[in-house]
Amino acid sequence: MGSTKNRVSTQLVDYDAQVNALTAGRFKDPFSFLGAHNTQSGTEIRVYLPAALRVELLIDGQVISALRYKHSDLFIAELSSMPSSIYQCQVSYENSDVIFYDEYSFSSTLDEQAMYLFNEGSLEHAYTHLGAQFTTQQGVDGVRFCVWAPNAASVSVIGEFNFWQANRHFMRFHPASGVWELFIPGLSADMCYKFAITTLSGEVLDKADPFAFKMQQAPGTASILQYKPAPILLSEQAIINRQKRNHIDAAISIYEVHLGSWQRAEHNRYLSYTELADKLVGYVIEMGFTHLQLMPISEYPFDGSWGYQPVGLFAPTSRFGDYNSFKYLIEQCHKANIGILLDWVPGHFPSDPHGLHCFDGTHLYEHADMRQGFHPDWNTYIYNYDRPEVKSFLISNAMYWLSQFGIDGLRVDAVASMLYLDYSRKEGQWVANCYGGRENLGAIECLKQVNLRSYKNNPGIMMVAEESTAWPGVTQSVEHNGLGFGYKWNMGWMNDSLDYMQQDPLFRKYHHHKMTFSMVYAFSENYILPLSHDEVVHGKGSLLNKMPSDDWQQFANLRAYYAFMWAHPGKKLLFMGAEIAQRKEWDHDHSLDWHLLEHQSHQGIQHTVKRLNQVYQAHPSLYELDSCATGFSWIDNNNSQQSMFSFIRYAKNADHFMVIVANFTPTAYQHYTLGVPAKGTYKVVLNTDEVCFFGSGYLVTEDKNQLIHSVVQPSHGFDHSITVNIGGLTTLYLEKVNDE
Repeated sequence: MGSTKNRVSTQLVDYDAQVNALTAGRFKDPFSFLGAHNTQSGTEIRVYLPAALRVELLIDGQVISALRYKHSDLFIAELSSMPSSIYQCQVSYENSDVIFYDEYSFSSTLDEQAMYLFNEGSLEHAYTHLGAQFTTQQGVDGVRFCVWAPNAASVSVIGEFNFWQANRHFMRFHPASGVWELFIPGLSADMCYKFAITTLSGEVLDKADPFAFKMQQAPGTASILQYKPAPILLSEQAIINRQKRNHIDAAISIYEVHLGSWQRAEHNRYLSYTELADKLVGYVIEMGFTHLQLMPISEYPFDGSWGYQPVGLFAPTSRFGDYNSFKYLIEQCHKANIGILLDWVPGHFPSDPHGLHCFDGTHLYEHADMRQGFHPDWNTYIYNYDRPEVKSFLISNAMYWLSQFGIDGLRVDAVASMLYLDYSRKEGQWVANCYGGRENLGAIECLKQVNLRSYKNNPGIMMVAEESTAWPGVTQSVEHNGLGFGYKWNMGWMNDSLDYMQQDPLFRKYHHHKMTFSMVYAFSENYILPLSHDEVVHGKGSLLNKMPSDDWQQFANLRAYYAFMWAHPGKKLLFMGAEIAQRKEWDHDHSLDWHLLEHQSHQGIQHTVKRLNQVYQAHPSLYELDSCATGFSWIDNNNSQQSMFSFIRYAKNADHFMVIVANFTPTAYQHYTLGVPAKGTYKVVLNTDEVCFFGSGYLVTEDKNQLIHSVVQPSHGFDHSITVNIGGLTTLYLEKVNDE
């Protein structure tokens, strides 16, 4: 390396401007000054170390003293030539001596090709490039920090490892991509960190890492260093199982859960992911649900948002444990062949100061125009879907949950709010697109790309849209000008049917169309019938309390309604607590009222749901043709006077069918005649008025085997008919068991 000098003359060159910038924590190009640099007289190594008393450099086995520049925290060592390798700093502080590698002796390892894709809006795995990545660089272990902040004047990494000083770890700026990068050696997992971002106006913003794999719980706001999680690798058989259980002709019955309030431990403590893996998954299996859907689990600061205002989109919330215990929960679902869906929130983000809002001092992730960038309903900010980097961010987040955890799919929240520029806005409060329309073209393209890439990279998944309007082609393929979702929530059916059920049975005949109208559009999309958390919050009451009349009739109404839902075309979704007839509105701060199961009435509802799931999965006629008109036929949809509905569900093999009749008045009927599509013997598969369900026990037939023989008597357009007795507020399922 040549001779070295232990003394440098710091008065020959004026570094006052650089020192002032370093001291202020505002230095856009630190690698142009710090580290090793050639000068007219040789080579200087410059290190800026606040509070250091003495600095020596360990270079190629030699110890070289660095002298303080004036009275600053800048230390300079003079060499005759550039060092041949990375070097270490041996630093004395008031109470300690430390040795570490100089961060400014490492070269950049930023993947320029990946950054090109990021800036293009097509990077699918941005979480492997941005954020905090444990890596080995030039033979040294450490963490590479990368953050997108193109309009910042300066960015530093701050954390417990540098006493949260913004003037210690200045990052390197890459103008082409707008990304800042720095490798810091010697860091370990579970250290807290943030990015100190100096804006062009001089304001310093302490921001959490948008790509952090772990974050502090509120009131903490820091990101936490976490080794990149090893993905859950699905076997070939596991992928086949996923394809089968999510297919359009599969029986899909989803149990929607808020992990924080499904069940609590002693002293109102949250159950951990590990405890939930044992208790919740076991309960889902016992109840016969095929899928478990979790309300958002990306880290969120405000409990009252239920997860719908996330700040850490790549971090499973630590409320219930660490990454490995969350992974265990997912693996237990896989082991039990239970589909696992996550609620995903790409429609908006909260205004928390450590979050994405005005990330680099500008409206980076959101639109600058409040008419496009602010959501008046939720006081949140709306992503700028036209910006390619935002698109890469959201695509990568979807890929992260799907590929890292092998989940079955994502339920995409509030899709309607993304599709329409005038969503929940009055005239003059929104901006039209370039064609003068109200469609959010950027959001539409973003959703299409998310769906295309999700299905391509993760065979057999299901992408679900919570879309509350009549937007055409939500579940059509992108190639056919659709949005590319696999399923859509049928909000129309939910609103109409609940409105009907809340009517006094005496007046239901005037609302008969609310239970039949859904069949006008039932096959226009691949639908899921949702009775979700949204129906039992904000003063709406519980499902049980929506039912009219006295206590017994409320339970009877609910049983009949559930059976009608399970027979109606469309996959099923039920929010936790509905299966035990929770009496109170859902409260995210407390457990479900499991003690209600001490009462036969609530046991009856639970037994009904369990039996419905069993019958549903055992009879292809109830699910194989959910999205095909050949799978459904009315027997009588006009009997409004008796508030009676009867129809047939067919399997792909049309010889296999189920006859359904629902009576939504308290009046029982004897010898009620139903036309049937084929002669033979019919068996009662389900009667919601059975005593075991807390019903009255009204017998459908006197036959001890619950068999009914058809007769040659035309009815409802069929040549054959059967006669049944049907109790009040009752739904019956009847299956043909032979041709005699």
